[in-house]
Amino acid sequence: MSTTAPIPPLRSQENPPFYRDVRVIRWIGQIAVLAVVVAVAAYLYNNIRTNLQAAGLPTGFEFLDGKFGSAIPGLDDAADETVLGAFWLGYLNTVRVILVGIPGCTIIGILIGIARLSNNVAVRSFGTLYVETFRNVPALVWIFIAHFGITLGSLPQITEAPTPLDAFVVSNRGIGIPWLNPDSNGVTFIAFIGLGLLAAVLMSAYRGRVNAKTGEPARGGLYGIGAFLVVVAIGNFIAGNALALDPAMVDGRQVGGGLTVIPNYASLTVALTLYTASHVAEIVRGAIQAIHKGQTEAANAVALSTFQRYRFVILPQAFRIMIPPLANQYLNITKNSSLAVAVGYIEITAIFGRATNNAAPAIQTVVVLMGLYLTFSLGISLIANFFNNRLALETR
Repeated sequence: MSTTAPIPPLRSQENPPFYRDVRVIRWIGQIAVLAVVVAVAAYLYNNIRTNLQAAGLPTGFEFLDGKFGSAIPGLDDAADETVLGAFWLGYLNTVRVILVGIPGCTIIGILIGIARLSNNVAVRSFGTLYVETFRNVPALVWIFIAHFGITLGSLPQITEAPTPLDAFVVSNRGIGIPWLNPDSNGVTFIAFIGLGLLAAVLMSAYRGRVNAKTGEPARGGLYGIGAFLVVVAIGNFIAGNALALDPAMVDGRQVGGGLTVIPNYASLTVALTLYTASHVAEIVRGAIQAIHKGQTEAANAVALSTFQRYRFVILPQAFRIMIPPLANQYLNITKNSSLAVAVGYIEITAIFGRATNNAAPAIQTVVVLMGLYLTFSLGISLIANFFNNRLALETR
């Protein structure tokens, strides 16, 4: 007669000693690395402070409250401005480049990236020519071409400037366009534009949920535009008729009224936008090619048009792939804005150079410059991570 061997008792699930616990070891390792970094930073700080004191140089940041002492185009009393105020002006000028450059390079890059995959030989060849031309020439060269070859070389002088519709001015002193009523509250109106965009997004999302529940056509874009226009109309009324535009005009040797886009800003922004778009286009092309061809075949099987195929099938999946490298390009266009000093556009790097020339302590000024660029980098990274997490596939 066969007998069954007794089953040994299960080993008790006791926690390992703390020195063998993986979680404890990880925490100890991270704390040790942090301690080393803090120790090295403290050593460098003490060393720099000691050397500055020995040389009789300031060690603090009190210089930020001193006078800047240098001229800044567009600011009449710049010499009496504080160094901190000058850095703030340069920061805003950098923001102006980013606010136009990032959306611009994204839109152009997506279009060129799609063109690179077109079945039309002419369109595909144009996309390839664009990418290879802009990507293989340094950004600084494109800035010089845009500024000295196009903006200053092609635009008419202020005395011969055309004024289309008596509201625009085109000259080498600047391009004037109509702008918000100067007697209105522009800040309030711009805030309402932001609220209108938020209302459009929320309305579009709401119509999408209605479509999912009832099958009723969503028409999210139409309802979103309607919500945006309603909010903007309310904002225009509250702000004091901001949409009664102020036309641009020739005022002596300058462009007056409206909003003036100065030549060096236009040259810098256009050149950086077109240059970065060539890199974005390759990211878009690679992301689209990474999607399984069965997705395109399925879209064709349900008779989607080319636009619908990209809008509803291809690009939503491609964005999951392209967002991390896109964030790198956004950081690149931000840091490349420091090349503005070559064409006389005053942003934070130019402010740094002028401040140090006017006896501001170099080390502290570099620290301020690094901190300002760090705010851009962290801000772009946070936004990119937000969208990356929103688009990530949920796993179970």
